[in-house]
Amino acid sequence: MSRKFLLSRRTVLRGLGTTLALPALEAMLPTSAVAAPASASNTAAAAAGTAPQRMAFFFVPNGVEPGQWFPKDTGSNYELPSTLESLKNLRKDFTLISGLNHDCAKANGDGAGDHARSAATFLTGMQARKTSGANIEVGMSADQFAAHQVGANTRFGSLEIGCEPGRLAGSCDSGYSCAYSNTVSWRSPTTPVAKEINPKLLFERLFGDSSARELAAAKAKREKYSKSILDFVQEDAQALNAKLGVKDQRKMAEYLDAVREIERRLDMAKADDPRDKQIDYPMPAGIPKAFADHVQLMGDLLVLAFQTDSTRIATFMFANEGSNRSYNEIGVREGHHSLSHHGRSPNKMADIAKINQYHVSQFAYIMNKMKTTKEADGSSLLDNVILAYGCAIRDGDRHDHRDLPLILAGGGKGTLKTHGQHIKVNDQPMCNLFLSMFDRMDVKAERFGDSTGRLKEINA
Repeated sequence: MSRKFLLSRRTVLRGLGTTLALPALEAMLPTSAVAAPASASNTAAAAAGTAPQRMAFFFVPNGVEPGQWFPKDTGSNYELPSTLESLKNLRKDFTLISGLNHDCAKANGDGAGDHARSAATFLTGMQARKTSGANIEVGMSADQFAAHQVGANTRFGSLEIGCEPGRLAGSCDSGYSCAYSNTVSWRSPTTPVAKEINPKLLFERLFGDSSARELAAAKAKREKYSKSILDFVQEDAQALNAKLGVKDQRKMAEYLDAVREIERRLDMAKADDPRDKQIDYPMPAGIPKAFADHVQLMGDLLVLAFQTDSTRIATFMFANEGSNRSYNEIGVREGHHSLSHHGRSPNKMADIAKINQYHVSQFAYIMNKMKTTKEADGSSLLDNVILAYGCAIRDGDRHDHRDLPLILAGGGKGTLKTHGQHIKVNDQPMCNLFLSMFDRMDVKAERFGDSTGRLKEINA
């Protein structure tokens, strides 16, 4: 098959204060890869193609209601628990894992503060120093460990995303610094990485020019004249489109439509700024009022970041550890953290299960978005990611850190063979899972955190 030209993977569309990365196109692939496109019926083979491997960690706070999370049976014939019902149509795209532990999230002589330790230990596997001062210390997190080795391949070594504001100083939990509760990403043992919670700012970061002055001028001009970011790259886009084949032109049109749709939703969120309304939850400008809209918008931006190879590593905090947010939209008016101390109250446990189910449904939305996003080699974005969804507290009422809830999702470029199953491992550190995820990202590590080896069960 002949083509007009070979396009560099690093090609971008440029305009005033704007750098718009491109999705993977056939024009970026070697001719041999285009001549033998992957079969739609063989996604594993497609996933082993030219698309890069990505990895993301999703964190949810305050534990779960175990009775409605963990199946009674293992293997492929387990009954999907009610909390995971929204993942029903994605069952072949994830593995449910139980039996993983985070022993460094336990007190181990440090007394109260399980919530702070939960978030601090989640991706580090290390014990947080108990302090509310500047001498915080825990360990490098798994995302940053991977970014240190492979982050140079992309514009952003990693992205840190969240949906709840939080400071990185002061005391938030029984003498532990707020840094421990409000981030899961640590660049070094003493350096937490702040998350971006404003989708408008994340959008500008992904698609803005590196010149701060030019970016500010372009932003002001766009807002003054109600311009789209696409208006500034239109000339580049038209010139490129004339060189592309029909399939790539269609993919480009779909991608630009997705960018424009996110801009529209950002504008709607700005118009619906709730700061002047009587609510009990603070939201900066640009953040949608509804939690689901916020998560899904940030999820769409994460998909765009992966699709354009702007980054290959990300963290996503649905809320801070210890979050006491209420979820009126699903009929849960009491704060999440307060409910987690349910004292075995059936009504409170039912509300916790509702929140868990609500969070999982947002994760399902992001998975579905990735599944419908096609790569240049015919695979889906979901085929080429490894997603870990969970936390470091099992039951918020008991503050236990063993047998933790964990969903491992995405195809991992055909390397995850256990999907569709519930796997019970035998009391292994969660860091064993991280080592196995590193292997699939070509990240070299003999040990990480409190690991004792690879998680062999997912290699079966």
